[in-house]
Parts: sequence; C-alpha cells; structure tokens
Amino acid sequence: MSKTVLITGATAGFGAAIARTFAADGWKLAITGRRKERLEALADELGGPEKVFIMPFDIRDEAATRDALANLPPEFAEIDVLVNNAGLALGTGPIDASDLQDWKTMIDTNITGLVTITRLLIDTLIARKGLIVNLASVASNWAYPGSNVYGGTKAFVQQFSLGLRSDLSARGVRVTSIEPGMAESEFTLVRTGGDKAAYDKLYGGANPLQPEDIARTIHWVATQPPHVNINSLEIMPVSQSWAPFQVART
Repeated sequence: MSKTVLITGATAGFGAAIARTFAADGWKLAITGRRKERLEALADELGGPEKVFIMPFDIRDEAATRDALANLPPEFAEIDVLVNNAGLALGTGPIDASDLQDWKTMIDTNITGLVTITRLLIDTLIARKGLIVNLASVASNWAYPGSNVYGGTKAFVQQFSLGLRSDLSARGVRVTSIEPGMAESEFTLVRTGGDKAAYDKLYGGANPLQPEDIARTIHWVATQPPHVNINSLEIMPVSQSWAPFQVART
C-alpha cells in the first residue's frame, strides 16, 4: 500500500526534488507552494491528480493552511510523512543594514508557518505513527556574517525538532532535523533579490550540494525501519568547512 508525503514549498529547489524522489518510489504526494502554475506542472510531470494533490497557498497564511488541510481528499488525507521544506532567507547584510520587513517575513515563513502546519497535522501523524522532517540549516549551528535572523529562525527549527522528539517518542512518531550547507538552488537568488552575479560568485568552482542530494537523504530517512529515528543530519559539500573565527581588531 502506497504511503503519502506532504511537502511544503514544492515549487522549486529542494521541495521539487523531494517530490520527484518520493514519486519515483511510488509515494502519493500532497504538495504546497505559492506558485500554482509550478505546482500544476510538477503534478503533471509526476503522474497527475491520481498521484499528486496540489495545495496552492502561502505557508504564512494560517487560514489558508487550515482550509487546504481541511479539503484534502480522503485518498491524500492520511499523511505518513510531513516535510517542512518551505523557507527562505532575505538579505546578506549585517543587522544595521537589514530590512525589518525581511526579518518578519523570514520569521513568519520559517517559524510560524512551519509550526502551524505541524500542529494542524500532528493528530494525523500520531495516528499514522508518521515522520516529521524539518529543514533547518548549518546556520543553526554555525553563525556567519549576515546570518543574523535567518540563522536564528533555523536554530529555532532545530530546537523545535528536538522538542518534538521529546514529546512524540512515546507516540511512535519520528522527527528529523536536516541541516544543509551550501546547496545550489533558487534560494540564493531569492536571498539576493535576483542577483545572478552573486549567485555565480557563491557557487562558482565550489561543487555545491544539489537539491537531489538533499532529496535522496530525506527519502533515506523516511524509509528507515519504524524503530529507527535519525535525530539530525548536518550535510555539507566536501569543499565547504568551518572558517577561522573572526577577530575584530582596533
């Protein structure tokens, strides 16, 4: 019997790759995102309405989230795996050069949207003895210049995952925090306001992670035996490691 995975933020990057990976293994998909046309194209690619149910809404909108989940067709409503992938970074500058609205957008998306859909699905996931996969970041663990609020939101996701583990271990629900490093996707274009030169500079010659690398990792986590929980995975390309500590000299 096929299982069902709900993937947030499936219109590009990690989310689209995760959808393709699970679809290739015969899973049914419920996919969310703001760009309806991209969800429709992905659904057509992966088998149409019998295999994929699209849910076009903004994860920051609680009412829209509630409505989308309430209207899941019965054949997609028994969610076995929730992949909280929707998230973004906005801006690369220091705190005094950052935009407050960008901060609020990151908090509303990366934190509030994530906890909202998790809470709304928790009874289903307990009943199904399911799995929650939260996309955090190496920024959860390693601060860098300009990471400020983005890193803070991802540290919350990491800690929230640990809290979920503590609450749900007796209920048979697994929880994993995935913490990627440098990965090539639209993420950087969004963060830099579409600056292709910055995108090319960041990834040039670095052989970064690809969305498919993260998708395969999440699929592996989801297909472990029910008694096995992968608490967290920090993943970097071989070319990336830790920089020396900064020292500000007078």
